[in-house]
Amino acid sequence: MFVTQSPLQSRLLAAGVHFGISVAIAALAATLVFFVWYPYPYREISGGRELFMIVVAVDVVMGPLLTLAVFNVKKATKVLRRDLVVIGLFQLAALAYGLWTVAVVRPVHLVFEIDRFRAVHAIEVPRDELGRAPAGLGTLPLTGPTLLSVRDFKDDKERSDITFEALAGLPLGARPGFWQRYDQGKPQVLARARPLEELKKRFPDRVSEIDAALKLASGGNGKVGSLGYIPMVGRKTFWTVLVDANTAEVIAFVPIDSF
Repeated sequence: MFVTQSPLQSRLLAAGVHFGISVAIAALAATLVFFVWYPYPYREISGGRELFMIVVAVDVVMGPLLTLAVFNVKKATKVLRRDLVVIGLFQLAALAYGLWTVAVVRPVHLVFEIDRFRAVHAIEVPRDELGRAPAGLGTLPLTGPTLLSVRDFKDDKERSDITFEALAGLPLGARPGFWQRYDQGKPQVLARARPLEELKKRFPDRVSEIDAALKLASGGNGKVGSLGYIPMVGRKTFWTVLVDANTAEVIAFVPIDSF
C-alpha cells in the first residue's frame, strides 16, 4: 500500500494510520480516567479533564508527527521497523507516565468534614497515617471516590492541634485517623444541611441549573424528596452537594459556591 504512493503520500498515510491508533488508545485511557478515576462531577471539581487533555494532546500528536518525520519506504525494512517500534515505545512510555500523574492526584474520597464536603485526593493523604484509619478504610481506592465522614474531636487539644495543621495545608478530611463510615456522620450531615429552597433564593439565576441537576439525578422524572444543601470544597473550586433531608443520601452536585 505504501510502496505505490509518492514519498510524501506514504509519509502522510503512515502518520494518519498512527494517528488513528493513537486516538483509539486515548479513547480507552479516557474511559478509565473519566468513568473510573474521575466520574462526574470530579472531572470538573478535581481537574481531571484538564490534566488528561494535556497528556493526550501531547501523546496523540507526538507519535504521528515522529512517524511523519522518520517514515521512508526506501529505508531497509529492518531499520524502518526499528524506528517505528522505538517511536511506539516512547509514545506508550509517555502515556503511561501521564496516566500515572493523573492517578496520583485522583480523588479518592468525598468526606463530610464538620460543616462541608471535601473532595480528598490521593496526593493529599499522608501515607504514614493510613494505618491509623479504622478497619476497612485505610485504602486509597482506584475505582472512584467513596463517601466518608470525620469523627468528633476527642478533646479541645486535639481540636486545636488539627485546626493549626489544617491552616498549614493539611485538611481534616485528608487525615485517615479521623475517617469513619459515612453513615456514622449522617446525624451531623442532617444537622448542617440547609433547605434547598434557601439555595434557590440565594441564587435565583441558577434555579434552572439546580433543577436540571435534580432531573438528571432522578432519572429524568424530576421526583425527589425533601432536600438540603451543603457546600463542597474541591481542588480549585467550590461546589454544592444536594442531600436527602431525611436520609443524608447524596443526591446531586451543582457548580455553585454556597459558602
